[in-house]
Parts: sequence; C-alpha cells; structure tokens
Amino acid sequence: MSNLAGLAGGQKGLGELWARLKFLLIAIIVYRIGTHIPVPGIDPAAVADLFRNNENTILGMANMFTGGAMERMSIMAIGIMPYISASIIMQLMTAMTPSLEQLKKEGEAGRKKINQYTRYLTLVFALVQSYVMVAGMVGQKMAYVGIPTFSFYIVAVTSLTTGAMFLMWLGEQVTERGIGNGISMIIFAGIVAALPSAIGQSIESARTGQLHFLVLVALLIGVLAATWFIVMMERAQRRITINYAKKQQGRFAFGQQQSSHLPLKINMAGVIPVIFASSLIMVPTSMGQWFGQSSDSRFGEIAAAIAAQVGPGQPLNFIIFGSMIMLFCFVYTSLIYNSKEVADNLKKGGAYIPGYRPGEHTAKYIDDVLTRLTMVGAVYIAAVALLPQFLGSKAGIPFYLGGTSLLIAVVVSMDFMSQVQTHLMSHQYDSVLKKANLKAYGKS
Repeated sequence: MSNLAGLAGGQKGLGELWARLKFLLIAIIVYRIGTHIPVPGIDPAAVADLFRNNENTILGMANMFTGGAMERMSIMAIGIMPYISASIIMQLMTAMTPSLEQLKKEGEAGRKKINQYTRYLTLVFALVQSYVMVAGMVGQKMAYVGIPTFSFYIVAVTSLTTGAMFLMWLGEQVTERGIGNGISMIIFAGIVAALPSAIGQSIESARTGQLHFLVLVALLIGVLAATWFIVMMERAQRRITINYAKKQQGRFAFGQQQSSHLPLKINMAGVIPVIFASSLIMVPTSMGQWFGQSSDSRFGEIAAAIAAQVGPGQPLNFIIFGSMIMLFCFVYTSLIYNSKEVADNLKKGGAYIPGYRPGEHTAKYIDDVLTRLTMVGAVYIAAVALLPQFLGSKAGIPFYLGGTSLLIAVVVSMDFMSQVQTHLMSHQYDSVLKKANLKAYGKS
C-alpha cells in the first residue's frame, strides 16, 4: 500500500510540473499572438520601413526586448519596460524609505501592498511612454487616419497602455503558476522568437558576400565560447567555511564539531542588471529618436543627435551602458543579500566563521567578500554585454546576436532548468517520505 501511495504521489507531483509547463507554454503563445495585434489607426508598413532603416540603432534594441512587437506596432509595442522601470524605482525607494522598508518586513501583506504601488507606477509610466510613442508616429506621418483627432489619441494610447498592463499581469501569473520569473521568461520568449530571423540574415549576408564566410564561422565559435563562459561564471561560487559550536552542558562540550559552507555566487544579481540598464538607456534614447525623426525643430535635431551618440556601437554607449550595468550589479546585490541579517542568523544557529567573532565582525567579513565577488561579476556581465556589441559594430553582425540577448537567453535558460530540477527533486523526496511512512511513525 505504501508503494502505491508513493507512486500516486510521484504521479501527482509530475502532474503539477506538467501543469506549470503547460501554463507557461500557453502564456508564451498568448504573448506572441498579442505581438501581432496592431494598434488602430497606425500604418504598419511605414513603421516597418522605419525599423528596417534603423535596424542597428537603439530602436533595434527596443524592438528586440519587445519580441518584434514595436516593429509591427502592436498593442504590446512598449513591452514590459514600464513594469521593469517601476520595479527599479520601487526597490530603490524601499531601501531608502523607512516606511516602505517597514512595510516590506510585514510579510505577505506588506509585499502585496508594495506590488500594488508598483502596478500604479507601471500604469503612469505606460501612459507616458504610450503618448510619447503615438506623438512620435503622428509626427512621422505614420498615422493613416488623416488629421489625428482626440479620439485617435485616446484609442492608440489606451491600446498601448492596456498591452503593457496585460504583459505585467501575464508575467506575474507565470511567476505564480508557471516556472521561472515571468518577466524574464517574456523577454526570453521575445529574444528567441527573433533569433531564427537573425540567423537567416547572417546566412544570407554570407551567401551574398556582405559577410565573409570565415567571419560567420568565427561568429558561431564565438557564440559557443561565450555560452560556455557564461555557464561557467554563473555556476562559480565562493564557499566560506562555517563551523557549528559543540553542545555545551556545564563545563563539558559534547559531540563532534561540524562544518559546512556558505555559498556566495560570483554573479548574485543574475541577468537583472542588464535588463535594468537596457531599459533605462533604451526608453529615453528611443523616444529621442522618435522625436528627432518626426520634428524639424531645434529640439528635434538635439534629440536625434543625442540618440545617435548613445546608440549601439558608439563609444558613449559603451561607457554609459557598461557603467550602468556595473552600478546595478552592486545596487541589486545589496538589495537581495543582507550581510548583517546572514551574520545574525548564523549567530542564532550557533554557527561561526573561523577567525571572526559572530555578529558585526562576521557581517563585515561577508560584506567584504561579497564586494570583491560582485566586482568580478560586474566586470564579467559588462564584458559579455558589450564585447560582442563592439565586435558586431565592426563586422556588421546582426544586432539580435549581441551579448545582451545571448546573456539573457543563457541565464534565463539555466534558471528555468534549475527550477524544473528543483520541482522534480521535491516530488521525489515526497515520494520517498510517503514510501517510508514517516508520518505514521511520527504519530506513533
């Protein structure tokens, strides 16, 4: 009977995993369908010509993060970026504002309240970005409704804002009912959807002679080498030895001294710094490019010049983008990993780091180690994101094959596989416990 119960539990666990996988697949299909629903009143052919002429600019980068929705000017053209920007601001405000920090410590109720504030801020950002995008398209004569009326602005802005809010909701649902981080999975789906087209463009360029065949082979080898390097760095850890004190009774200590490890990853922040930095550098510059091409005024000329200077392949882009990635690595790591809290938990559990007193000294040591690791991780992420972009600007490689897209694709894939393995392992443990009938043993 116990074997049958264990088998039933394992099948139930696999059923839950399959349900999560199916929900993730359905969510991605819904997202991809949404990227093909056009905004009413916009000329899709004119928008496609604009992106075809600006393929290797900041607009190409924005189009990559939306999975081609911006090029088709669908209702999801502004993508998930408003939610990402709102999340950045809310996390920074939570760390700096005592009231929000106290709200965060209230558990599930506080987390729901902060999420509600994030949604309100997302709505504000989505409205602003939608209006700026629609105004830019009107200025470039991409609206085929004749003279744009107030109702056209209402419909277009509402459509874009609704698409952004729906993506935010869909990402939250994937996080809760699917597998992996919902926002990362949506961006990953958009990047992967564009990869076949980018690979086809590279092969076509090699066939027509625009791209040398040896360069294409070197590109393939470089992608494989970069993938191996990313996997190696993401799995790299610094293990700090931890000893547990012996049990003390009177003047005597009993038991053997046990030791364990405190693992610290080189890249604690994951792919979040790249997404944050991309969103911050992409939104204002892409809007500047919209206005720069739609206006003949002095402001339009300045906006176009700024957008051109910070576009992909430009020296100013390397400096700003790289600096922002490294900055967000430190900021996000400090937000998700509290050295003082870890030291206090070790002290409460009777654990200590050899050579350091429990409490403040332990926290300082962990913080120093984490700072050095974060520096290495920040340099690694910035190099992976910028070096292929630099080589691509010199060799004419399609922008979709840049380091940012490769980094996001590899890291999100690793996180997805890790969570799938975690689900499988947890269900196997449940099956073993049921087979051993440990619950009945505890009752007896």
